[in-house]
Amino acid sequence: MAIDTQEKGFLARTWRRLTSPSARWSVLVLVIIGIALGAIGVIGTQVMVAYTGTNEFCGGACHSMQWVATEYKKSGHFANRTGVQAGCHNCHIPHSYPELLWYKAKAGTKDAIGELRGVIGTEEKFKKERARMAKLVWAEFRENDSANCRTCHVFTPEVMAKQKEFAQQMHAGRKAANKTCIDCHMGIAHDTPSE
Repeated sequence: MAIDTQEKGFLARTWRRLTSPSARWSVLVLVIIGIALGAIGVIGTQVMVAYTGTNEFCGGACHSMQWVATEYKKSGHFANRTGVQAGCHNCHIPHSYPELLWYKAKAGTKDAIGELRGVIGTEEKFKKERARMAKLVWAEFRENDSANCRTCHVFTPEVMAKQKEFAQQMHAGRKAANKTCIDCHMGIAHDTPSE
């Protein structure tokens, strides 16, 4: 007894349509449509990555990030003698693809769920959760050897020679002591939790 393919489910019919030659469209039209859809996907992704990577988005889109955004504006990563700013995206998001997209998807989902649940919806709730959240960020920095910090802060012999003597000694011994940037510079852009 043969099974009629017409009676199979939605997925089977859809798969058959996708894998069968088209009587209605030429191969060139299908290729052009595919290229157009691919371009829209790539451009759309780049636009969203750029938009969601601004300090205004990070500090304004999420109600709960307004407090850390205020702290950041008082830090050396925002205002300093050189005028160079390191924004939220520079410090907290990987800089290369595909890690950048994967991290943004995970972090965005986690943040949206936290925002909807109101876990850190008030300043009081935020302060209560601050130490826990900071420890998660510090663990990430330790895990990747503070890769984002080292994008800007490079310890070449020339850079080390310009540092004060105590800083040279500390930075020279960091690898031997299995330390990374965050081990000494926890409160560099945000207030360090009192815990």
